Amino acid sequence: MHPIRRQRLIIVLLVVAGAASAVGLTAYAMRSNINLFHPPADFAAGEVHVGQKIRAGGMVVKGSVQRDPNSLKVAFVITDYKANVTVEYTGILPDLFAEGQGVVAAGSVDEKGVFQATEVLAKHDEKYMPPEIKDTLGKPVSTAAN
Repeated sequence: MHPIRRQRLIIVLLVVAGAASAVGLTAYAMRSNINLFHPPADFAAGEVHVGQKIRAGGMVVKGSVQRDPNSLKVAFVITDYKANVTVEYTGILPDLFAEGQGVVAAGSVDEKGVFQATEVLAKHDEKYMPPEIKDTLGKPVSTAAN
């Protein structure tokens, strides 16, 4: 092989190896920062692991909001009408947070199975629903006769 061709081949191989390394390291670094969305049914099915950073979403169950009178700690239950998950959050809730409304919370599950939220987002108006929640919510079963 001619020395110039060998030099070009080595340069091309080094560039390809460097690019592959950069892509691999970027993918590895991003893997730990991905927040996957899980509805409450995934919690009941055991698909959510303790300490895993995720987003959980659903409707706030009416009558489930419990506020600590001495702090900003709040606990509430979210549902996708298939399963329920208890969420605990310390901080100021969004103005549009209300029972019977849709929320998405970011955080992780503790050893007790309680979702410890670090951020709570509420829907911005009565017509909007996050696509993740809309896709996972089922219709509540009506007990009234038509």
